[in-house]
Amino acid sequence: MKSPISIVDVDRLDTWSRYRAGLCDTCAANCCTMPLEVQLPDLVRLGLVDAFEAEHEEPRQIAKRLQKARLIDHFNHKNVVFTMARRASGDCNFLHPTTRLCTVYDQRPDTCRLHPQKKSPKPGFCAYGRRVA
Repeated sequence: MKSPISIVDVDRLDTWSRYRAGLCDTCAANCCTMPLEVQLPDLVRLGLVDAFEAEHEEPRQIAKRLQKARLIDHFNHKNVVFTMARRASGDCNFLHPTTRLCTVYDQRPDTCRLHPQKKSPKPGFCAYGRRVA
C-alpha cells in the first residue's frame, strides 16, 4: 500500500515547515515515517513491556524478545534506546493506514509527545505535508 504522503523529504530539513498550532490537523503524519526511538518507560506505557519486566529484566534481554516479536528493529545498549519496527511502507506501526491518525495517542512515546518542539532533528520545525484525499 502506497502512503498518502505529500512530497516532503523528511531527510532534508530544508523542506520542513515552521511548526504552528493546528498544523497537525491537516498533515499526512510525515513525522510518523521517521525512525521512532523509545525508552523503557515508553514501552511500558504502550503495553509492550510489563512494569515488573522493565524493573527486573536486563534491557538487552527485553530487546531480544521484542526483536524476535518484530516489535523493534534495533537496540542501542549504550543509551538503552529501542528503535521501533515500522511497516513495509515506512509508516509507524501505530499509525492508522487510512485515517493517518495515531492509534495509541494517549499512550504515545515521549518522542512523539515532544515532537517537533523539543525532540526533533530540527526543533520548532516539522516535515509537514498536506493530507491527500
